Amino acid sequence: MNKPVSPLFDSAMSHRKDGNMGRMLVEQGKLTAEQAERVRRLQQEQGLRFGEAAQRLGLVSELDIQQVLSRQFDYPYQESAGNYPAALVAAYQPFSAEVEMLRSVRSQLMLRWFTASRKTLAIASVNAGDGTSLMAANLAIVFSQLGLQTLLVDANLRQPRQQRIFNLAAGHGLADVLAGRAGLEPLAVAESFADLSLLPAGAPVPNPQELINRSSFNALNQTLRSRFDVILYDTPACSSAADVLTIAARAGGVLLVVRKDHTRVADLTAFSDQLRRSGTEVVGSVLVSF
Repeated sequence: MNKPVSPLFDSAMSHRKDGNMGRMLVEQGKLTAEQAERVRRLQQEQGLRFGEAAQRLGLVSELDIQQVLSRQFDYPYQESAGNYPAALVAAYQPFSAEVEMLRSVRSQLMLRWFTASRKTLAIASVNAGDGTSLMAANLAIVFSQLGLQTLLVDANLRQPRQQRIFNLAAGHGLADVLAGRAGLEPLAVAESFADLSLLPAGAPVPNPQELINRSSFNALNQTLRSRFDVILYDTPACSSAADVLTIAARAGGVLLVVRKDHTRVADLTAFSDQLRRSGTEVVGSVLVSF
């Protein structure tokens, strides 16, 4: 005779989770204690989840519920843009269509590229202004949200942007490390983002291509691989510097950022051919429309 199967999560656990949601909404000032009690009565009468009942009563929004869920399931989340640019959507709009696309890209990269032996990837584009830096920043955030130790390196020594995007103080960075003027002290933990670190470009230099071609870049790459699960390199545009070919070759693979109605197909094809000839695998491409 078959024995009844016990549920993995019982109803008591579900009620505790709902209770936690009510408590958190009250603590955040989204509900009063009296309103929370009204929600519980409706929840019991109609067999609803707490959040669903609260929304049905018009007391909270979908965004309020998503914010609480992000805390319950330990999902890093910024409630407002703060000092970050609006285009850094992964920071404070994790439930938007744009971030769902980023998660899809992340999933494909996890399946097709990142393994125990492959941890580095360059993010590149044909032209300046195609969105490489913002794509690299947003991807770094969504990788870190998996609990992976993630490092974003600003390897664009000509027009660096990550320091400004993440509101970092001026100081040493990649250029200083490659020149032997600093160790790994410039590595910075990104404020408010668990498991995300940054290596800014550092001081302006007159010879970025020479620095990128130094053997110290290889040594640095190997050191970083031993400390991080995912390393993303933000690179200068192909049309403005040949540095990107060296950086991508060091990383082993490249994700191409293609701007809708801006990047010419012929230029993209030529760039892809250059990358392959330099020994770099073109892992994929992402079409952006901003």
